[in-house]
Amino acid sequence: MTSKFAAFSAVDHHAEIPDNFVHLREVIADIAEDLRYAGPNNFIGSPVPGYEASRVIVTLEAALALKQAQCELSYSGLALKVFDGYRPQRAVDFFGRWAADSADTLMQQRFYPRVAKQDLFTLGYLVKQSSHSRGSTLDLTLIDAISGDELDMGTEFDFFDLLSWPSATAVSASQRANRLLLRSVMTQAGFAGVEEEWWHFTLRDEPYADRYFDFAIR
Repeated sequence: MTSKFAAFSAVDHHAEIPDNFVHLREVIADIAEDLRYAGPNNFIGSPVPGYEASRVIVTLEAALALKQAQCELSYSGLALKVFDGYRPQRAVDFFGRWAADSADTLMQQRFYPRVAKQDLFTLGYLVKQSSHSRGSTLDLTLIDAISGDELDMGTEFDFFDLLSWPSATAVSASQRANRLLLRSVMTQAGFAGVEEEWWHFTLRDEPYADRYFDFAIR
């Protein structure tokens, strides 16, 4: 699939899941998953192309590293909840088409109330080629291991705003502490974060650093 929104460098159009990719629960049986783009609870307001099942897929290397983070958190009565893992290139392309449609602001008040929709790409909240499509990036948060309740991070997942930056000072001390704990655990497990999103982490030694995939999540 070609798109005016993406420069297709090294896009792999597998029809099925490649051998080195796994469903996350095959490696971490008790991981909490809330694959937002498989349903309407996201900044689009509807399921996203390529998300045909609510199952998180990542590379085996990312899954094993995440298992280390989950184990470390268990000593504190905490666990991880994953919102997104591997993201098909067709989904990234769809975000570009959606951003170009100025009439569709269905979810603006909830997810980007202070950002003009046409600026989501220029400000770095959306990109034409996403590290998620390489298979070793995850969006996630911390939860109480017993109740399943999410820890308060100051904003929800995919809130496109300066408040979502890990360095934001306008959130409370406890919210910042929760963000720092998440980043610390993920960093120790081999992941690196980004400056715009407290929930986003990429495996530093990812196996496909220059390769983007487009198989559907099933």
